[in-house]
Amino acid sequence: MKADLPKQFITLQGKPVLMRTIDRFVSALKSNVSIVLVLPEDQIDFWKELCAEHDFKTAHQIVVGGKTRFDSVKNGLAACPDDGIVGIHDGVRPLISDELINLCYEETQTHGSALPVTPVSQSLRLRTESGSKAISREGVLAVQTPQCFELHKIKRAYKQPYEHRFTDDATVYEGLGYEIALVEGESTNIKITTPADLKIAEAILASSSYR
Repeated sequence: MKADLPKQFITLQGKPVLMRTIDRFVSALKSNVSIVLVLPEDQIDFWKELCAEHDFKTAHQIVVGGKTRFDSVKNGLAACPDDGIVGIHDGVRPLISDELINLCYEETQTHGSALPVTPVSQSLRLRTESGSKAISREGVLAVQTPQCFELHKIKRAYKQPYEHRFTDDATVYEGLGYEIALVEGESTNIKITTPADLKIAEAILASSSYR
């Protein structure tokens, strides 16, 4: 992001990105949601200061993250009950709609999991030892979050030793032979990782079509 602050704390139209993300889930799921926020230990005090500064009173439990994303998710899951549904979401995806959140949870109730995806529209090339070659984008999907699961299954999956093939929660889940159910994601459910992403997010928030 080339900024002094971690990207989840950067202000988006007057409110830190992470606060906007948390409030999206409260908006969609009302009183049926409990928020577990996983943060690096050295960011927790700053987060609490931000909450006081912005009068952010949305209830949430803070959990200390681990050395890797895998470890951080595992720590977060340990703070969750053994039964129910969990949505594991990037803190820097603050523009997700109520409709997509509810769709993911409803799909999980029926099929045990839900993974929002969107078609890849760009041309693709694969780097090779001799250069590169074009590959077909047909059937290729970009993965978003929240990745939703039945808690007892995803907790069992995270008891596996870490492997390099575990690039997200869905791959960990699949590691035990569970199947992933796909749902249609949203083009506006962007992950804010660059200054350009921040400008796009500001434009989406300013749009009359955004709710």
